Amino acid sequence: MRRLLVASLVAVGLAGAFAHAHDNSGRKTLGFGPVHDHAVYRSTRVAPSDNFMGASTADPFDVAEEFITELTQDTDRDSSSFFIRRDSYTDKNTGITHVYARQYVNGIEVADGDINVNVKDGVVLSYGDSFYRGEAVSGFGSSTPVDPHSDYCQKLTAELTRRAEARQSLYNAGEQVVLGSQTAKADLDMGVLPSVHEWNCAHVDTPFTMAAEGKFSSNDDNMYSEQALLQFMIAATPNSGLAQSMVENPSSFVEKMRVTPVHDFHGGNASPSFVIDNVPDAVAPVKAKMAFVQVPTDGSSTLQPVWKFEVEMQDNWYETAVSVMPPHRIISVVDWASDSPMPVAPVPKEPSETPVATYNVFPWGVNDPAVGERSIEKENFDSLASPVGWHSLPFDNDPASEHSKGKKSSIKFRNTTDTWGNNVFAHENWEGRNAWVTNYRPDAGKSLEFDYKYDPKETNRTESMEEARKYINATVTQLFYTGNMIHDLYYRYGFDEVSGNFQQHNFGRGGEEDDAVIMNAQDGSGFNNANFMTPPDGQNGRCRMYLWNTANPYRDGDLEAGIVIHEYSHGLSTRLTGGPANSGCLGWGESGGMGEGWGDFLGTTIRSNKNYSDYAMGAWAANRPTGIRNFVYSLNDTINPSTYKTLDKPGYWGVHAIGEVWAEILWVVSQNLIAKHGFSDSLYPPQPNADGTVPEGDFYRAQEYTAAGVKKPLIPKHGNSLIFQLVLNGMKLQPCRPSFFDARDAIIAADEALTSGENFCELWDGFAKRGLGPGAKVEGRTPWGGGIRTDDFKTHKTCVEEEEPVPTPEPGPGDGDDDDEDDGGDDDDWPWAQ
Repeated sequence: MRRLLVASLVAVGLAGAFAHAHDNSGRKTLGFGPVHDHAVYRSTRVAPSDNFMGASTADPFDVAEEFITELTQDTDRDSSSFFIRRDSYTDKNTGITHVYARQYVNGIEVADGDINVNVKDGVVLSYGDSFYRGEAVSGFGSSTPVDPHSDYCQKLTAELTRRAEARQSLYNAGEQVVLGSQTAKADLDMGVLPSVHEWNCAHVDTPFTMAAEGKFSSNDDNMYSEQALLQFMIAATPNSGLAQSMVENPSSFVEKMRVTPVHDFHGGNASPSFVIDNVPDAVAPVKAKMAFVQVPTDGSSTLQPVWKFEVEMQDNWYETAVSVMPPHRIISVVDWASDSPMPVAPVPKEPSETPVATYNVFPWGVNDPAVGERSIEKENFDSLASPVGWHSLPFDNDPASEHSKGKKSSIKFRNTTDTWGNNVFAHENWEGRNAWVTNYRPDAGKSLEFDYKYDPKETNRTESMEEARKYINATVTQLFYTGNMIHDLYYRYGFDEVSGNFQQHNFGRGGEEDDAVIMNAQDGSGFNNANFMTPPDGQNGRCRMYLWNTANPYRDGDLEAGIVIHEYSHGLSTRLTGGPANSGCLGWGESGGMGEGWGDFLGTTIRSNKNYSDYAMGAWAANRPTGIRNFVYSLNDTINPSTYKTLDKPGYWGVHAIGEVWAEILWVVSQNLIAKHGFSDSLYPPQPNADGTVPEGDFYRAQEYTAAGVKKPLIPKHGNSLIFQLVLNGMKLQPCRPSFFDARDAIIAADEALTSGENFCELWDGFAKRGLGPGAKVEGRTPWGGGIRTDDFKTHKTCVEEEEPVPTPEPGPGDGDDDDEDDGGDDDDWPWAQ
């Protein structure tokens, strides 16, 4: 007789934490798209060819453009071209220029045709390439019905069936359902996977059914963007009644939509674009434009003409591509909502005697109430990262000011006395609304002393919410403090204005403005979760934090720093991967999983200390010592056995489970660097000098100079600060839609650029410990991360003693062969390699 323990129910209940579903809002999410087998990432330096500028002083943008021209020379230049995106930039910390190119065919953007080139001193350090290389197309391309959505759902259905049968066999064998058992894990897996299948596949046949039934009014012009958009909204809305109404009477919705062309005076390479108003279940006008998407067909790729939409909904913010011609099929969809130093003259506050704020909070490094007490902390703003502090912003960039609507003021900066500033807008959101400007915030008055009581009591169930809300002042204060600390820390490691950070005003330092993070405390749209929405640079990031009903009194996720850091890190990795204007690079599969993994790794690294410990994720909020992941993060492989091949196992179908493996790999790699270089008690670099220069202190190595007398980049001297820097630098180097191999190689390339590769073997040894050695590979990767993986526990051949032979890895597509495997082998047999 089977016994279902309470513990296993708890495990199932918490499985969705930091995931895309919460328990009282009906939120769902879509996420899939074509797998580009032809995409490559090369991390070997490229010597300039005869046609290159050649000199180390050459303009890096010229070098990149010439390189891309040669790289794509086999492409039909009459129909195919590219342009350098304006979010390309030179990293002032490393001196590396990150150049992003987007492909155009017949004057139409290829939405997933990307090349990123990393240049320094006239040399291409690395590049990623997913340009279309197929047959030339005429006009707006072929409308041949290609349906990756259907193919994706067929494979997902087969996977669901296989796992259901595997679970049933465990039951038939009489295994008890206890926490940690194979049956419990199968139940956990099956408790979530059907929801993903339902969300993504419920309407896979609806476009064909509606077309066959003649639901849309006939018209000679079948390229209506409204019809294509409605087809997406049917699949995207969590309101099943609304979806049914759209299916039954689509014309009534289409007729209400209003399409307005957006005219670009500059013109250039921009595809025709529009905004569409009155879209059912959208909370803002939908941005639309024509584009191509590459879809696999018979072993190659074809270009599918699509409408590309940006759709903001109550709980989701989608970038999707829908086929232009009916039946309007969803080709790809990314949900931007993810669960989980140049000297600068100081800009004085107005008036200058405004005091520095203080906050009664759990200080930086205290992860949650279980590990420390609150204390009075000062407004620890960094004069490089936050030149006007945390409570000041220009009237012209203030969403609550009339000046931001075109009325200009002679007084530039507004000083605030609540949790409203240039980096963060923090407030309650009990009603779970999208509106936020007028939400409640604690106001400390002129003293700026944010000192509020936090002492929740055990209550009966019906009063638990009211009890939690009594302490909203302390909660919002904590969220504001943590958000600003994260902003300043990430800024100092290179997440600055030009690379797409979150600020209302950029102080003339480049990048797009008006995108501080909107941080909702005790958001009423759910429980036991958190999420972050990351639109492209220039649009506000949005972080939603929830109460957790896992204990009495309720636990407040706003008070667990690791959760907040995890969520904010979605904004970091999304903006740094593929460029700040491209938010579609971490949508699904291994790429989406790493988006989750970086958040766990950075949050864990920030809370760690010199005395090594294993760490759980979300343990306090979830009221579960082992946290909400499958394993705690540990060097002990009996405690955390994750390797690259773990991704093949049941339960590792989605981005959160994939992310656990990536975070564990990075955790192991980081300890190799700590063993070599020691540990810094603080990850914060020294405060800058008055002129904006950064002192070395005990944080950086003595700064070196080139032969020409130019200062080299500052190098963190300790292992934990160094890996922190390399991980962020690696995000900038890696391509859009990276694999584990791409991200691994980018981190190693980042070390080569920063330290001349002195940690090459420590990094390779760390990756190999968890199966990501040079010979690791994957066959048959699927959009949700499936495939058959092979671990390689041997380090790089150059790091092995001569007497220990190293088998030669089997070649993969990165090595010039024509198989369908993605592997981690050396990329040293391609043109221009040194």
